[in-house]
Amino acid sequence: MAATLLEIHPDNPDKRKIEQVAKALEEGAVVIYPTDTIYAMGCSIKHPKAVERLAAIKGLKVEKANFSIMCADLSHLADYTKPISQSHFRLLKRLLPGPYTFIFESNNKIPKTLNPKKKTIGIRVPDNKICMALSAIVGQPIITTSLKEDSLVEYPTDPEAIFEAYKNLVDIVIDGGMGNIIASTVLDCSGDGIEVVREGAGSIEGLMAN
Repeated sequence: MAATLLEIHPDNPDKRKIEQVAKALEEGAVVIYPTDTIYAMGCSIKHPKAVERLAAIKGLKVEKANFSIMCADLSHLADYTKPISQSHFRLLKRLLPGPYTFIFESNNKIPKTLNPKKKTIGIRVPDNKICMALSAIVGQPIITTSLKEDSLVEYPTDPEAIFEAYKNLVDIVIDGGMGNIIASTVLDCSGDGIEVVREGAGSIEGLMAN
């Protein structure tokens, strides 16, 4: 069955449509949605089969995939990460929501839907009203990954073109307007300092400021 293309206003998301997507996620759907950077693809952290589908779409096995989790806020942080230093937490509070992915040491509560042997986990809190509303209603982190494949020159931005490319692979494509072509900045905070893994949409200037 082909996916549903669902138009949701980026500045004033329709609650009924957000609830429709949240219900689908809770039932094991794979969904494509806009973020504050590029379009992303995700599923519920509770559904192993959905995670396997997500990995297969990326051409990966689950244990080889570097999926992040998307949250509405920082309240779920301690569920999946080891204790975070005060300096790192201040940085999170200063930069999130925003176009950053933070990598932290994972704890032993990492769900079996992901690789339980994985030592780190990526955390994403996008500054996007659709993402934030969706994450809040789902009430649990959403596993997230970018759409870009190695064979693509750049990230896809047109939701209708994304729908045509993925309509037989996913369940819902949210049309939240044109996406960006620059991904999030990835910061590895799994050690004492900060390592810039990927410089993207988020500025890296003054990262150590309090």
